[in-house]
Amino acid sequence: MTLANLKEGDTFTGFFLVREKEIKSAVNGSEYGHFLLERHLEKIAAKMWDIGEELKSSVQKKSIVKVEGVIKSYRNRKELSIQRMRLIHDEDQVNVTELLTKEGLSREGLWQELRMYMDEVESGPLRSILVQLYSQKEFREKITTYPASQYGHHAYYAGMLEHLVELCHTAAQLFPLYNDLNRNVVLASCLLHNIGLTKMFNDAIAPSLTEEGEKIGLVSLSYEIILDAVKDAGISSTDHEIIALKHCIISQYGPVENGWGSSISPKSAEALFFHHIKELSSKMSMKNDI
Repeated sequence: MTLANLKEGDTFTGFFLVREKEIKSAVNGSEYGHFLLERHLEKIAAKMWDIGEELKSSVQKKSIVKVEGVIKSYRNRKELSIQRMRLIHDEDQVNVTELLTKEGLSREGLWQELRMYMDEVESGPLRSILVQLYSQKEFREKITTYPASQYGHHAYYAGMLEHLVELCHTAAQLFPLYNDLNRNVVLASCLLHNIGLTKMFNDAIAPSLTEEGEKIGLVSLSYEIILDAVKDAGISSTDHEIIALKHCIISQYGPVENGWGSSISPKSAEALFFHHIKELSSKMSMKNDI
């Protein structure tokens, strides 16, 4: 049963990620816990009255907990009144990654699909960059676990991986209609456009911005990583496909006048095409928020 289907007075028992935690004081002076809990992309506010010292210290942000409670209504919004709560045990056999992502999302399956699209890049320079980056274990781990954003599109565990595969799928389906596009440049852009997230976020489960993320931003971080990979692979920075890739990266948010984050407006067919399929993937991910 989903949280959306629950009504006031219903009881619910399940496992949650603690997104936020705050200890507050009630009118009578007793302390209570105020939480934001999440499971399968659904969030709900929760309160635990007369919270004990043990739970105050043991349950923290990012903790995985088992909760038993009753649905209440507060200011016309549902919240969970917690009756019992504890940290998970090994015997609970909770699959944390499944709890924190979209139901049915297979990280392993998506990774295999991504590898197939990498194999379709035939350009020597672009393929060298992909190998240079994706062969790094730490980089690959972040690519396959990080969300694509904090609060916007694909904002869940392995959301970045799903976003990359969606872009490759969309591009592959549209290539026959736009057969004059440089497929290598477009696919490389799909696979590398947001790699700055590997430096922008500090965690896959409950990401916060790093100092680089706050002060430099996604587009610049992605561009820097590609420049470093080009240098490490011994490729000329003036190679025409490398320039085309870099242009797609810095123009990915469309015309500069939109104010969405591009450093320059799209000036090639590949950049324009990539911007629109990226925007489509992002907006369709948030279609339930419209």
